[in-house]
Amino acid sequence: METREIKQPAIIKETNTDFEVRSLDTICINESQMQHAWYHSLKYLVAGLFFGILLVKAEVISWFRIQEMFRLQSFHMYGVIGSAVVTGIISVWLIKKFKVKTIYGERIELHPKQFNKGQVYGGLLFGAGWALTGACPGPLYALIGTGATVIIITLLSAIAGTWVYGRLRNKLPH
Repeated sequence: METREIKQPAIIKETNTDFEVRSLDTICINESQMQHAWYHSLKYLVAGLFFGILLVKAEVISWFRIQEMFRLQSFHMYGVIGSAVVTGIISVWLIKKFKVKTIYGERIELHPKQFNKGQVYGGLLFGAGWALTGACPGPLYALIGTGATVIIITLLSAIAGTWVYGRLRNKLPH
């Protein structure tokens, strides 16, 4: 993707976002510069619908499969997650090796992320929520679409948690 530079009067201190500090007054944002009509976004709706169907058919959103995983009773979810990780590793490697561009010809830039202990705390909290609710945030809409309307509570909780994180982000451990 193309990199857009924005002049800022002060140093940007965010280290784990899409921002990268280049100098005292310049940051780069990894963002597409292309402008499209509203109907170009329909492709994301179609992709989301197909992905939701795939999640349902693969039983990845099944509360019972998730509980089996956390109880170490089945390999199904570990196989799915492991496949996704391997696919992601190979995809990123291919993007870097062949300098793959977007379908619009924009360069794709992958910026390294700095590790901090807050990621460990967040991962533990995420896992605990996943184990308690039996629902990962990714397929919440697919679960609701299958008729599991009780998941609306989980969705609202995820939204509330995101809001709280946004409010407390600067006060959390780095």
